[in-house]
Amino acid sequence: MLTINGVHECKADAKGRVALPAPLRKQLNDIISEGFVLKRSVFQPCLELYPMQAWNQVMTKVNRLNRFVKKNNDFIRRFSAGVKIIELDNNGRILIPKDLLQFGGIESDLVLASAVDIIEIWDKSAYEQSVSNDSADFGALAEEVMGELKYDEPDVS
Repeated sequence: MLTINGVHECKADAKGRVALPAPLRKQLNDIISEGFVLKRSVFQPCLELYPMQAWNQVMTKVNRLNRFVKKNNDFIRRFSAGVKIIELDNNGRILIPKDLLQFGGIESDLVLASAVDIIEIWDKSAYEQSVSNDSADFGALAEEVMGELKYDEPDVS
């Protein structure tokens, strides 16, 4: 399983091109040629960049949904809204389409933040607000989410 690490501040040019920082490209080196999928986040005002192998794992789960159940069909439609196939250009850049830049509120300054096996793409100020939100007690959240996890189990996902 791929695990991506790091938070990187970048700039998008006027066309929406963003150069992936060298430490990030190095982590992705073995899978860059497979391409990526870029989509709107479900829970946050950011974008999610999936390496193709991570996207295929998610789609395997989505494809198990019965499309004759309306809520499943509605979920699939909204989950895949705005999905774009992305490849790095010869200069190590990705092109973020205008509709996705608009969704993420991204103009120029942005943050590429690892989120296990995907990369979240945030407007810099929105990212800073998200991670420094004083109203959320991160300690309580960490305990609730990770406190009952048994680390000796082979698959923790």
